[in-house]
Amino acid sequence: MKAILNHIAEYKMLTRQQAHDVLMGIAQGKYNNSQVAAFLGCYTMRPAMVDELIGFQDALLECCNRIDLTEFNCMDLVGTGGDCKNTFNISTLSTFVLVGAGIKVSKHGNYGVSSGCGSSNVLESLGYKFTADQDELKRQIDKAGICFLHAPLFNPGMKAIAPFRKELGVKTFFNILGPLVNPSFPKNQMSGVFNLETLRLYNYIFQKSGKKYCVLYALDGYDEISLTGGCKLITNEGERVVYPEDMGFRTVKPEEITGGNTVEEAKEVFLKIISGQGTEAQRSVVLANSAWGIKTFYPELSFEEAKAKAIESLDGGKALEVLKKLVG
Repeated sequence: MKAILNHIAEYKMLTRQQAHDVLMGIAQGKYNNSQVAAFLGCYTMRPAMVDELIGFQDALLECCNRIDLTEFNCMDLVGTGGDCKNTFNISTLSTFVLVGAGIKVSKHGNYGVSSGCGSSNVLESLGYKFTADQDELKRQIDKAGICFLHAPLFNPGMKAIAPFRKELGVKTFFNILGPLVNPSFPKNQMSGVFNLETLRLYNYIFQKSGKKYCVLYALDGYDEISLTGGCKLITNEGERVVYPEDMGFRTVKPEEITGGNTVEEAKEVFLKIISGQGTEAQRSVVLANSAWGIKTFYPELSFEEAKAKAIESLDGGKALEVLKKLVG
């Protein structure tokens, strides 16, 4: 690790193999706490480059507890986090809307680090029990159309680094890696990122993955379609910038889509929205993200057709039924 730290201190990039090896070392507990913290600190000052990111991804996927859900043709819908916007759980809510629209989901997530309530926090507060048992996860998909893969149960690298991420409390390259290391290897994915540089990195990686994908970045800093302004999207079909009015929504204010300051408050917001009692702004943001998720899975649909399916799922109570089936 000393050689790696000196290498980075000289403003040199790691090769794919070097990145792989150092992350494997972290996962295997080879380095002391100070060395790991210093390594993470380096990536708060500069972004990971393509070869570095792919090397980190290689290592995490190599040592992960893989789960075979190929029979379900699942999708994952997840943001990197790290945008420090403290929105409500948009991607998690949108996930339930997708399932209500008939799409199977194997959602990969974790506790919040740079925000108060990540997907794991809110699902746990709703009564979901994390598990790595493949048979149980398959039963959940059969019953509810969705299962949740809590990252620390499937990836020792994520688990080993979790205490350091929590203490640092800022985004690191692990925010970028989370959506790239789903242990069920879904062939369909929509991911939001927190800056344009990461958008390009994801597009490069997804292009080589064979996935149907959509990667997006709201131009004012959100890792989701926030409807607070324009949003850049890259899909298998190309690049575009969309604005709220293009999707049939009004522009919303940032304060209209904030989440709670505690997990309990976030849970209350989540339940109101999925029960059809959210505000017009909250509903619109969920529908916008859900519609693009549906269109990612069904690229032959127009956006309006995908939006109609999202409305039917949320307003028709189908998303809420999925939640009830999942958590009882």
